[in-house]
Amino acid sequence: MRRKIYIIIGILILVILSIAGYVVVDQLSHWGSPTGGRGPNYPYFITNEPTIVKKIVVPKGTKLTYEEHFFKAGQQIKIMNEKKLTGIELPEGKTIDWGGVPVFMIIKFYNPGMQGYSLYPDFNQLNNNKKTKFSKLWEGAGCIDALGITVKNTDDWSFNINNITKVSDCGVNSLYYIDDEKRKKQEQLPDELYKELKKVNLQ
Repeated sequence: MRRKIYIIIGILILVILSIAGYVVVDQLSHWGSPTGGRGPNYPYFITNEPTIVKKIVVPKGTKLTYEEHFFKAGQQIKIMNEKKLTGIELPEGKTIDWGGVPVFMIIKFYNPGMQGYSLYPDFNQLNNNKKTKFSKLWEGAGCIDALGITVKNTDDWSFNINNITKVSDCGVNSLYYIDDEKRKKQEQLPDELYKELKKVNLQ
C-alpha cells in the first residue's frame, strides 16, 4: 500500500516539474524580443489546401490564429478548434468576397462582451463595375482600419444577412477631430452601412 502511495506521489511530482519546466522555457523563449519579450506567442495554423472556417472558404496559405493556449504556441501542424479562432489572414494579394467587397483579413472582437468581428478590405481589388451602394459607402466612409460587424452566431463569419445584427463601428476614433456637422454624419454611418448591407444581392 505504501509503495503505491510513493508511486502516485512520484508521478504527481513529475507532472508538476514538467509543467513548471514548460512555463520556464516558454518565458525564456521570449527574452530578447524587440517588444521586451512579454507578448504571447499565439498558436496559428497555415492552411495547406482550401479550407472552410467559420462558414467561409479560405485559400491555401491562409493564416488561422487562435486564442492563447497553455500547451500550444507558434505554428501548429494541425488545424485547431474553430471555436478558439481569433483571426483569418489571407495570403498576400488574396481576398475573399464579403458582401461584394474584397476582404483580406477578419479579426474577432477582443471585447468578450461583443459578439462579432472586424473586416479589413482591399478596395484596390474591387472592379468599378462590381461596386454597390454598400461598397461605395464603405469605401468613401473613411473607416480608420476596418468595419465592425456584430452577429448572433459567432460560428458564422460569412456574409449571412440573417446572422448579422448591425454594423458596430466605422472610424469612430476620428469623431473628436471633426466639426459637429461632420461628426453627426459619422455617427449615422454605421446605421446607413447596415441599411445598405441588407440590400446587397450576391445572386
